[in-house]
Amino acid sequence: MLHTIKKVAVLTSGGDAPGMNAAIRSVVRTCVFHGLECYGVYRGYQGMIEGDFEKMDARSVKGIINKGGTMLKSARSQEFRTKEGRQKAYDALRKAEIDAFVVIGGDGSFTGAMVFNQEFGFPVMGIPGTIDNDIFGTTHTLGYDTALNTVVEAIDKIRDTASSHNRLFFVEVMGRDVGHIALNVGVGAGAEEILIPEEDLGLDRLLESLRRSKQSGKSSSVVVVAEGDKIGKNVFELKDYVEEHMSEYEVRVSVLGHMQRGGSPSCFDRVLASRMGVKAVESLITGKSNYMVGLKNDIMDLTPFDQAVKGKSKINMELLRVSDIMTI
Repeated sequence: MLHTIKKVAVLTSGGDAPGMNAAIRSVVRTCVFHGLECYGVYRGYQGMIEGDFEKMDARSVKGIINKGGTMLKSARSQEFRTKEGRQKAYDALRKAEIDAFVVIGGDGSFTGAMVFNQEFGFPVMGIPGTIDNDIFGTTHTLGYDTALNTVVEAIDKIRDTASSHNRLFFVEVMGRDVGHIALNVGVGAGAEEILIPEEDLGLDRLLESLRRSKQSGKSSSVVVVAEGDKIGKNVFELKDYVEEHMSEYEVRVSVLGHMQRGGSPSCFDRVLASRMGVKAVESLITGKSNYMVGLKNDIMDLTPFDQAVKGKSKINMELLRVSDIMTI
């Protein structure tokens, strides 16, 4: 395989995340370092189908390590979900004489890459980029650390208002299937309660917790809610329920939404992206394929795509216990 990899493509797919640009930069410069040609694929798999490639060199990626989003753009491609669409993508790669590609994205992007590899035997490596940190095989995904810092800063500002007006704030953060963001920022921002998909707190216990906080002298409270929390249909339903049963509280809802995906990546995410890009390209050079690069015990490791996609990232149970102690 060593002598066959001469041209490598890189693309970003699915939702954007801070650190994706840093990862693109790392892939491109690692290719240059090893004497390979590198091509950027615009608009994810849809751009691959359409042959939207651009040759990149070390100067093509200058000044992007500190930028959020992705310079290569991202798009969801229904066409790539079909065999005909993947055939078009393969034909476009062969026409451009590209030998392998690196995809930066989440589990959907990796599923597409895995199927593509199975169908065409095309060498591919994945770099996990999603703020949810919901991919098995890495302790941190690109963008997760930045999102945590963004959310903590936002909650700190919300708490100023909550304290000034004796209000209860429900702050909804991203995390449809896992509560990594909610749990970590809840502890980091000193939330009075944390609601996550993994733990069904129940409405009665939530009220009990809020009453206990009130009795202990707290005049305001911040409750962090993961969007996938199972207690209510949505955060607004929680608000209505609490107002109905605790009229002493003036309840407000703040949905942070897509602001969590934006912003300049943290130093941690920039370093992580740089390490992952190097590992991805050098793994392709040595003949590896159909793997995701991940961080385990501060070491770059490889996880097969099927494990990364099917596995489930687990919530930190020790941190969950810490949160119970801290919210007393």
